[in-house]
Amino acid sequence: MIRILSLALVMLLFVMPAFSASPTPAPLRVGIVGLVHGHVHGFLDQSRHSTEIEIVGVAEPDAHLLSQAAARYGFDRSMLFGDLEEMLQKVHPQAVLVYTNTYDHRRVVEICARHGVHVVMEKPLAVSLEDARAMEQAARARKIHVLVNYETSWYRSNHAAYHLVREGALGDVRKVVVHDGHSGPKEIGVEPEFLAWLTDPKLNGGGALFDFGCYGADLMTWLMDGQRPQTVTAVTQQLKPQIYTHVDDEATVILTYPKAQAIIQASWNWPFDRKDMEVYGQTGYVITVKKDDVRVRRKGENAEQQVAAKPVPPPYDNELWYVRAVIVDGVKPDALSSLETNVTVTEILDAARRSAAEGKTIRLPASR
Repeated sequence: MIRILSLALVMLLFVMPAFSASPTPAPLRVGIVGLVHGHVHGFLDQSRHSTEIEIVGVAEPDAHLLSQAAARYGFDRSMLFGDLEEMLQKVHPQAVLVYTNTYDHRRVVEICARHGVHVVMEKPLAVSLEDARAMEQAARARKIHVLVNYETSWYRSNHAAYHLVREGALGDVRKVVVHDGHSGPKEIGVEPEFLAWLTDPKLNGGGALFDFGCYGADLMTWLMDGQRPQTVTAVTQQLKPQIYTHVDDEATVILTYPKAQAIIQASWNWPFDRKDMEVYGQTGYVITVKKDDVRVRRKGENAEQQVAAKPVPPPYDNELWYVRAVIVDGVKPDALSSLETNVTVTEILDAARRSAAEGKTIRLPASR
């Protein structure tokens, strides 16, 4: 038993190349774009005393939200702007962090590309494949980074699962099941400005399908080393139409690959918050347990072992360090947040929406 546990720990404690940040004279200058995404408050609370970044401006067309943010976070009035173009021209950030609705992501990227300003946005990338491709084109033309932030990108458990797959410790991947969601945005008490666009099919792309389906599509594309699925089949429901009148609150998506399958379960109906993943290979499996632990069993082992995953080495363990390292130090973007991966994620979500609406499987073209 001791030898088996030791082997499991060895597999999990995979050592990635160490990151050593060289001293820099100044933090990354960033602008905040939008205040309608509830995650902005977590970021601002985290970054207020950070040495990695300096917030130089905030752009939000809603004057009331701007005033609230100024009072809450102590922003000087000279940092507040009602227009993105004006902020870019006056304070010259190196990058912007986007907390708008998802529909506005394309506009933000296209404006920032013209100014040569990098973009980091909250998931998902876009409400449609058309918008995702337009952002990709703008980013490539002006050579800017467009990165997508997922909470699960920083989970030790997901990285442990990924390294087990990459090392062949589980055999070839055959099935992946991803569960993401909570009891619903209204039920957990998100801000009214956040709830308003989450429940708007134009601004969000859908409901739970886009809000939480993107996590599974991102993780599966990562595990498959960027491979796109052959088919996408989705079923969506409105289990609470009295609350979510215009969007789905329940979604299940099945992705097929030549030798693997993924099941993505996105929901605003879970009894508790969850973000976990099951990866089944030919010879073993790994199941993530919250952020920091995994359950593993491989061929020849009589029982699974639950072990702690090794910390993810910097800068890939923290959004602030990571963004600065990519933009200032030239560190290679992680596939989880990369534009290429997230165009594929949008392709999957776009096809899933069509599949659910038309009641049929969508076969993706062989190449994008």
